[in-house]
Amino acid sequence: MRHLRFLFAVLLLPSIIAALFSTTSCTSREQKIADSIVANMVKVDGGTFTMGTDEFDYEYQQDRGPAHQVTVSTFYICKYEVTQREWEAIMGKNPSTFKDESPKNPVETVSWLDCQEFIKRLNELTGKKFRLPTEAEWEFAARGGNKSKGYKYAGNDDAYEVGCVCTPYEQATQQVGLLPPNELGLYDMTGNVNELCSDVYGPYKAEPQVNPKGPADTSVYRVSRGGGWCNASRNCTVTGRIKVAKQEYANGVGLRLVMEAQ
Repeated sequence: MRHLRFLFAVLLLPSIIAALFSTTSCTSREQKIADSIVANMVKVDGGTFTMGTDEFDYEYQQDRGPAHQVTVSTFYICKYEVTQREWEAIMGKNPSTFKDESPKNPVETVSWLDCQEFIKRLNELTGKKFRLPTEAEWEFAARGGNKSKGYKYAGNDDAYEVGCVCTPYEQATQQVGLLPPNELGLYDMTGNVNELCSDVYGPYKAEPQVNPKGPADTSVYRVSRGGGWCNASRNCTVTGRIKVAKQEYANGVGLRLVMEAQ
């Protein structure tokens, strides 16, 4: 009987070692990806800017105004949109429609609620305070922060120079970081995927504000900014806004992370 127990233990040993190695390898990969996200954060010094616009060509664009003065505090924002590889490493799956393109394409077909779970897990791995940007932080960063040159799009007055936007030839996302960045070194803030913000969608206030966080109501709609591969260039400006239900899934919607300054 003793020999049988010994033989059973010997037979089980490789499986136990393999399982331990697999768990360690998975944890190590998660940590490596999490650390790389931290390394790609760009500091945005706080400042004051004019948010929104009073100029628009179509009636549906009225929600871009009124233009109003906003002050934001210093924060960190990622150079890139969250990629499929990063999402899969943290969440264990890749829900993207364009998963056959490249793991470096932005993750999409994720809801606002999914993003909250991703951020929770990332915070546990890193000990940092990641979150979605407020709409004001997003626009300040897209405009180039205190280095802004006043471009219509993030880094240029020509959307096609800096963004993957809707054309007859391109009908999918593309790898992050392929096109020139804006004044702060941030890529794809025009096009590729609409980037979810933390704010509830609602009208702007005309008076000056400090670190606004959007309407304090229970609407199911959240704000996304920057436009995506499926949007016309007129909807991909630094002032463009699109509302997205927090439980909605779309292959033109993803996210970019902000990290609070500590």
